[in-house]
Amino acid sequence: MLLVLLSYTTLSVADNTNGKTLYLQRCAMCHGADIKGTGPLATKSTPPTPDLTTPTFKKRLHDYPGVIVSSIILRPNGDLIPKTLRENGVKLPPHAWSVKDFRDLNEYMGGVISKSR
Repeated sequence: MLLVLLSYTTLSVADNTNGKTLYLQRCAMCHGADIKGTGPLATKSTPPTPDLTTPTFKKRLHDYPGVIVSSIILRPNGDLIPKTLRENGVKLPPHAWSVKDFRDLNEYMGGVISKSR
């Protein structure tokens, strides 16, 4: 029983590392390392990058746990992210997202958001 628990913990840490890496490489330039909309491109988009640690967003994440992943897949803001990157000369290489990547990113971001005040 203990061996199974240790194996699960190790996998969880590995997944969180992947989520953190993806976040820092692909999201932090706008959302900031703290997920508060403090990245170098945060104010260069219209509307500005939101703070995802607010009580309003925490409630939205609680009510709709898939909001982070759906925002990446569906891009409800249309061309805002690619446009902001283009206008600021940021070349982000394409990424072949896997289900694991989405889960890891969601776990990482959800953890940071839930720990914020």
